Amino acid sequence: MLRSILGVLITVMAATAGEGAEVKILAALAVQGALGPIGANFSRDSGHTAQIAYSTVGAIRQRLAAHERADVVILTADAVEDMDRKGQLSDPTPVAATRTGVAIRDGAAAPAIATIEQFRAALLAARSVAYTDPKSGGAFGTYFAGELDRMGIAQAINAKAVLRRGSHEIVAAVAKGEAELGVTFISTIVSTPGVKVAGPLPPPLLGTERFSAGLLVDTTTRDAATAFLAALRSPASNAIWTAAGFETAPTRP
Repeated sequence: MLRSILGVLITVMAATAGEGAEVKILAALAVQGALGPIGANFSRDSGHTAQIAYSTVGAIRQRLAAHERADVVILTADAVEDMDRKGQLSDPTPVAATRTGVAIRDGAAAPAIATIEQFRAALLAARSVAYTDPKSGGAFGTYFAGELDRMGIAQAINAKAVLRRGSHEIVAAVAKGEAELGVTFISTIVSTPGVKVAGPLPPPLLGTERFSAGLLVDTTTRDAATAFLAALRSPASNAIWTAAGFETAPTRP
């Protein structure tokens, strides 16, 4: 009995002495390339531990709806704004964004895609093109399919399309030689071995996906979670975001 009491006292004393907390983060797959090293740096420097789980935005929101506990989310800006409106988050803040571009295999010659006319010609000349299957529900896949139709090449490209469910599957198809070109997020291309960025999509096709973070209102580690939010936008983290193919959000005044 005495040992049990002493054990409880030691645990309480350790907690009050400032023992590091575990911060559980649920994050979109698209930010994995940058968030991994940022989380490792936070765990090393803060005394807290960043426990990060990655999934699709829809799956994360389903997990939270099923009452899974978490402290921080990093999702598309639209999803974070929606959760904030519903009172599920506090302190929403933009962290980074990525543009859409074209992936090619390492060693391949980059096609000219600076103008819409060049991009159209490159798509027609490619043996195969990978992009998000519009039927998977991805917003960019639906948008890009519509642009192919507007360019008048939907039938030609669809005949040689390599349709995938998301950006990581698209760049994997290019890396394996299953597709000559891949149209997806530049950040995913940059973080995938075996592929490189041929260039961003030309205007007016160029799209940007913004990502934001926020604290869950029922977080049990508010101080540590708030420190993690601040770490996401530190100068060191901004350098990691940039190296991973992202554009960083303007620093708050």
